Amino acid sequence: MGVAGPPGPVMDRDEVDRALARLGAEHKAVEDSLLALQDHAGRRLLEGAALTGTTKERWDATERSIALLWTCFDVYTEALRAAREVRARRRWPGHEELAELTERLRGESVVVPAPAPPGPARPPAEGPPARAPGERYTLDRLVARMNELYARSLDVIVAADAVWSALPARVDLLAAELHRTRSLARSVGVRPGEHPAGDDLEAVTEELAALRAEVVSDPLAFWRPAAGSSAPGAGRPDTDRYDRAARALEDVRREIEAVLQVRQDSESRLLRLRDLLSRADRTLAEARAARVEVLAKIAASEVPAVSGPPTALHERLAAAAEHRRHARWHRLSPLLEALEQEAEEELLRARDSLAAVTAPLAVRAGLRGRLDAFRARTARQGLADDPVLSERYDAARRMLWSVPCDLRAAEQAVLRYQRAASEALSAGGRG
Repeated sequence: MGVAGPPGPVMDRDEVDRALARLGAEHKAVEDSLLALQDHAGRRLLEGAALTGTTKERWDATERSIALLWTCFDVYTEALRAAREVRARRRWPGHEELAELTERLRGESVVVPAPAPPGPARPPAEGPPARAPGERYTLDRLVARMNELYARSLDVIVAADAVWSALPARVDLLAAELHRTRSLARSVGVRPGEHPAGDDLEAVTEELAALRAEVVSDPLAFWRPAAGSSAPGAGRPDTDRYDRAARALEDVRREIEAVLQVRQDSESRLLRLRDLLSRADRTLAEARAARVEVLAKIAASEVPAVSGPPTALHERLAAAAEHRRHARWHRLSPLLEALEQEAEEELLRARDSLAAVTAPLAVRAGLRGRLDAFRARTARQGLADDPVLSERYDAARRMLWSVPCDLRAAEQAVLRYQRAASEALSAGGRG
């Protein structure tokens, strides 16, 4: 396709010289950027890595972009060289030369060949193959195109390099901590299939191995671009899976430390458990004896039954002692925790049972106290020999001190004496 005359007014010599200087500076900047891109550690890693997934797709596209970028740079270099040659013909270029320079510097004077299509080569047709026409650019637009290709390529390289710089090292450190934790777990018998912490440890091991393999082969799957930023490499590595694995390992480590703590203080805890169960046994024995006494001394009263000693707890306590004797700390740890809670509850139940059984005796003692308190008040008022009060007092006292004692009848007798005493005290006050 032919090229029309120069775009816009013909440049004068000073404008040409300024444009050549500016384009030369841009050429140097692009060249420096390309060389830096070529030497970037992230690019070398991407070229040598066995990539998968998102990273493979984007790196394949980036390699094509870098190849096109070099093509654009070569075209730009040649166009700038040709323009400089025209300018160097004469110190004072004529109109024809200035028009040519205007076309070269401002017009769509450069053609970037179209890149070869990806994929397997097709069988050659008859005759020479047709060459793709490419795309025309002005030098300024070509610089903009190179900047675009450079930014897009650098974004992929910087993002992959940032993930590789951050995550594999952290995964390796966590794997080292995992190795130490596994050794500690084995020392206390925490193994997969035998203890939940062992199963969790195995799951963390598998997750870390999978995470590292995926990070190495597909780093861009772990990249989160910064929202609203167009700067190359703006974003951060996605550490969510790493963080979850780290938290899971920390939970396992705490569980194993708890097992270790059991190894250190199991003897004192077993002694305390024996003491709790012994106190519960004594309290239940006291409740059973009190029940016999209540049934003998209190008539017409519902006395709850008292359970026997906590045999199952004693058997489990013996099993805990056996685990300690054979250093089965991973089994002893949960058993001790359950026994401590159940032993506390058993002691509370024994105390409640004793209180329930002795309640009728407490009621009788309360009625005796009320009767004697009113008897003392009437005596102070000179009413001790009152025949009605004496008769009601004697009736209530016989009921309360008889064996067995009918609590309901005794309570009514105390109430009758209390009412009579109150009336007598009131009458004495009015007199």
